Amino acid sequence: MVDVKKFSDIDIYGLLEVDIAATEQEIRKAYRKKALQCHPDKNPDNPKAAQLFQELSKALEILMDVSARTAYDRLLNAKKAAALRTKQLDSKRQKLKADLEERERQAKESATGGYKKASSKTPEELFQEEFERLRKEGSKLIEEEQELMRRQLKEELRMMQTPNASSWDSSQHRIKIRWKAEKNDTTNGGYTEEILRKFLSKYGDLNALVMSPKKHGSALVEFRTKDAAEMAISYEKGRLDNPCTLEWIGAAPAQGKSKATAGSTITDRDYESLVLRQLRQAEERKRLIEQMMKEETEAESSAQ
Repeated sequence: MVDVKKFSDIDIYGLLEVDIAATEQEIRKAYRKKALQCHPDKNPDNPKAAQLFQELSKALEILMDVSARTAYDRLLNAKKAAALRTKQLDSKRQKLKADLEERERQAKESATGGYKKASSKTPEELFQEEFERLRKEGSKLIEEEQELMRRQLKEELRMMQTPNASSWDSSQHRIKIRWKAEKNDTTNGGYTEEILRKFLSKYGDLNALVMSPKKHGSALVEFRTKDAAEMAISYEKGRLDNPCTLEWIGAAPAQGKSKATAGSTITDRDYESLVLRQLRQAEERKRLIEQMMKEETEAESSAQ
């Protein structure tokens, strides 16, 4: 169990290696990178890795909660200010200062009967309250992030166990993406790099995605794995209102011997996995399209 006292004494921004002004997206990205490195499934015999994983998860939970992050920032600033003041004192004066502060605290508690009003709570006490609230409420965010990492680790393990997986050279098997877009269409037919990534990443990780700088309605993509590239070629259609096509640049990759008789390098298990991913992505894609159409409508209204 993670101790609130420990989190009161450490810099959790430093733990995640992000700036104090980092956005939620930057914090998530940093968490995933570090948490994957020390995930217990990757380090079964290393208790320190499991402990660090818990600390990273708690740090994410704190920084993604507005109230808890505000309380932590106040505590961090107060500690930095106190450290700066202390640094300027010699050892004897530090001892006198510590004794004086302790006497003042005891006198204050005696005067108030041991109770403090909410407005007089220290930054550390306020942070402890937020920490305890998060512990009681639990965190759906952490559950989702950890489930995402478990799936990613399973995929990495599967790729490690797949014969000839390391022989895949994505640079030799690039894919051309095309869609309809007029030359002067500022929306590029409704496609951006971010939108393409949303469509394509459900098949697997991308090594590269480049929008054509000269021609509207065109992009290049490299997938990290052969299976991901083949599934994208076979199934991805892009936007419902402006479909896209995917095709190999040059010859398609050779089929493996164990799968050649099936007429495809995609197994039934791969297809089932794809269907499940597509179902999970269907609602997200629907919301994305609705949002884009809404923005387009608002833009047209503003232009008029």
